[in-house]
Amino acid sequence: MITLVIESATYAGSAALLGGATLLGERSVTMRGREHEALMPAVADLLGDHGVAPTSITRVVCGAGPGSFTSLRIAGAIAKGLALAAACPLVPVSSLALLVASLDGLGPGRYLAALDAMRGEHYVGLFDVSADGRLRALGEEGRVPTEALRARASAAEARLVGPGQAGVDDHAPHARGAACMLAMIDALPAADLAGWAPRYGRLAEAQVKWEATHGRSLEAV
Repeated sequence: MITLVIESATYAGSAALLGGATLLGERSVTMRGREHEALMPAVADLLGDHGVAPTSITRVVCGAGPGSFTSLRIAGAIAKGLALAAACPLVPVSSLALLVASLDGLGPGRYLAALDAMRGEHYVGLFDVSADGRLRALGEEGRVPTEALRARASAAEARLVGPGQAGVDDHAPHARGAACMLAMIDALPAADLAGWAPRYGRLAEAQVKWEATHGRSLEAV
């Protein structure tokens, strides 16, 4: 099975190519502050370097968020387009799970994955890694005040991981993490390509400002 993985919940986008459970290659790009979109060219280079035609992909895995609205939309559009072209399933997976799975030297234990949600909050998800390396979620993901992150991790007896927070592992989710969580991915359902969208975690800043200015929901327009 040839699996293409795409992740962009933060401003650090990535792609990885798996042959079965083997990581064949990976790419990392910056999603912000660039003149041109960089993720699709990185995906094309990755496929080309390994001689994989887009129609030869047998599964697309996409980080589904929560995270950056614009970055997730880009990755989601690329993932849906490639899945349609290859007539293969698209499997959305939690970007917080990918954060844990892509840690260097991942060992057994509990992990509280945290990604910046802005406005003084973080998206969090609690995960357990078993002695044989299997990753599983412990409860629902959600948002918590940034100031409560360490207390939440302490209460769960978990290691706090995530980017941009002083005093924790400064690590962003990466597509290569899929190689360490294939059991979880294999158990997830494929998305309905016609209706699937990433889980952004909250409304985009532009939508919030528009609704505040106009006093009504953007969806109602």
